[in-house]
Amino acid sequence: MLRAGFDSIIWLVIGLVFIGFAVTALVFAAMAREDAYRAAEKQTKKFWLILLGINLALNLLLPMLFLQIAGLIAAIVFMVDVRPAIRQVSGGGGGRRGGGSSSDGPYGPYNGGR
Repeated sequence: MLRAGFDSIIWLVIGLVFIGFAVTALVFAAMAREDAYRAAEKQTKKFWLILLGINLALNLLLPMLFLQIAGLIAAIVFMVDVRPAIRQVSGGGGGRRGGGSSSDGPYGPYNGGR
């Protein structure tokens, strides 16, 4: 009986992680500009919003593992392939905030050992 309760907690946590990742991917897809999708030669913004929205709805309304895994794969493809390409064409590459230079290290600009 204790194992059954522990297993249900694990599946609940896994489901919440899937939902959180789906929400994150959907928010990032909604925040990007439409023309950035075309410039990066990816599917349209509408396509990704529909796909990721269906993923989120299925995770919330019909939590079946094979549907959750399929949605997770779609969200991973967006986050690993589409989002970096969109950021690159939008001028947000490098993951730096504040627009540092290419010689900046993790603690500030590199000045050649001076």
